[in-house]
Amino acid sequence: MEFHNLYSFFKGTALLCGVVLFPLSCTSVTQNKGNEVNYWLTKGDESVRLQFQTPIRFVNTSNSLQNIEIDDTQKFQYVDGFGYTLTGGSVEVINRLSPAKRKDLLNELFGNDKNSISISYLRVSIGASDLDGEVFSYDDLPEGQTDVSLSKFSLAKDKALIAMLKEILAINPKIKIIAAPWSAPVWMKDNGKTKGGSLKPEFYETYARYFVKYIQGMHNEGITIDAITPQNEPLHPGNNPSLYMPSEKQRDFIKGYLGPVFKENNVKTKIVVYDHNCNKPEYALDILKDPEAYQYIDGSAFHLYEGDISALSTVHNAFPDKNLYFTEQWTGSKGTFNEDLNWHMKNVIIGSMRNWSRIALEWNLANDSKYGPHTDGGCTECKGAITIANSENFTRNVAYYIVAHASKFVPAGSQRIASTQTKYLSTAAFKTPTGKTVLIVQNDSKEIENFNIKFAGKIATVNIPGQSAATYIF
Repeated sequence: MEFHNLYSFFKGTALLCGVVLFPLSCTSVTQNKGNEVNYWLTKGDESVRLQFQTPIRFVNTSNSLQNIEIDDTQKFQYVDGFGYTLTGGSVEVINRLSPAKRKDLLNELFGNDKNSISISYLRVSIGASDLDGEVFSYDDLPEGQTDVSLSKFSLAKDKALIAMLKEILAINPKIKIIAAPWSAPVWMKDNGKTKGGSLKPEFYETYARYFVKYIQGMHNEGITIDAITPQNEPLHPGNNPSLYMPSEKQRDFIKGYLGPVFKENNVKTKIVVYDHNCNKPEYALDILKDPEAYQYIDGSAFHLYEGDISALSTVHNAFPDKNLYFTEQWTGSKGTFNEDLNWHMKNVIIGSMRNWSRIALEWNLANDSKYGPHTDGGCTECKGAITIANSENFTRNVAYYIVAHASKFVPAGSQRIASTQTKYLSTAAFKTPTGKTVLIVQNDSKEIENFNIKFAGKIATVNIPGQSAATYIF
C-alpha cells in the first residue's frame, strides 16, 4: 500500500492483515455507506500487487473528465468462473509443500475468505497433458494390442489429481470443471504414437465410450465433469501428447458417436467444440452448421495464441444460443510482469468477457523453478501462476494476479452488464448474485488516466496509474 494512503485507509477500515506479509496486502472490510467504491490495484511495475486502495465515493456533481458509464439494464452472458488448468505437474509440485503450507495455499487459491482469491473454475486433462511428468492415457497397452471393450481402462494414473480435486471441492463445492484430452490412447491412432496422428475411424465409438468411462469414473470419485472438449488444440499435432483432429473429423465424431453415446448413457456433461486459437473461428462454425452435430453441442472454446479475441463474438453472432468458453492462455518464462499483466487483462479477462465468454482461464496453475514437470517434448517455458520453490516457499507470479482481479470479486453466477471504454481504458462490468456491481479496468497508457465511474446518475472520480489494472466494487 502506498504510504500516503495509510492514514485514510486505517481511519475508515477494520484492519484484518499485516501490511507487509500478506500477499494481497491489506484486504479489508470497509464501512460501506452506500455511495462508497472499494477497489484493488495492481501496477505493471510490480510495486503494487492486488492491494486495497483508499475507498472513493459517488457524488452528484459533474466534471469534464472522461466517463466509464455502467448500465445495468443492458445484460449479457452469465459467468461460470475464472481459473486455471490443474495439470498433473501442478499437483506434483503443490504436493511437495509441507502439509500446513499446502493447506494454506489451497485455501488461498480456492477459498472464499479475506485471504483467498476464490478460483471458481478449473480445467483438467483427460489423460496426460504436456505438463505432466510422463505421457499416459487411461488404457495403455503393449504395442500391437487393442482393447475395444475398454476392459483395462483405469484412472489410477490420476490418483493424485483426483485426491487434490476432492480437497478443492471440500473448500469450494461449487467449482466447475472442464476436461480435455491431449491424445487418445496410441492404439486408437493411425501413427501409433503419443505425438500427432489422427483417431482411426474404426475406434470412434470406442473413444466415445472412453469419454463416458472417464466421466462416470470421476463421478464415482465425487467429481462432476461439467464439460469436455473432444480434443485440446486439435490443429496442433506437434506437442507431446497431441492428436490432429480437423473440424470435419470432430464433427463426424460428435454427431455419429460422442453425442449419441452420451445420450444413450444419460451423460449430462456438456460437449464443447474446438478448444484452439481465435484465428480459426470457422472450425467451430463448420461444426455448428451441421444440424446433427448441433443438437449435441453446448458451445465452443478458444485460446489466443493466434487471432483476435473478437472471434468469440463472430461465433456468438452466428449462433447466439451456443455458449463461449475461453480455456487457455499461457504466461512464459521470457515474458515480463508488466507486458503479461496488461496484455492478459485487456485480452483474456476483459476481452473474453466482452466477447461473450462464460469463463476466462489462464494455463498452468503451478510448476517448479525450472518450469517443470513436463513431458519429453512438452512446454519448457510455461510459467505457472505459482512457482513452488521448496516445501515451505512459493512465489505468486503474474498469472495469479491476472485471474485474481476477476475471480476474487466476480463469483460464478454473476452477469456481465454494459460498460463503455475509452482510448486507453478497457473495461468489463458485472452484477454479482448478491447485487454488487464490479468494474474491471485496464489502463493501456503509460500515463495516469483520470476518469469517472458513472452509474445511476452519479459519478465517482478515479485515477488509475499507467500500465495497471484495477477492480472496483460498489
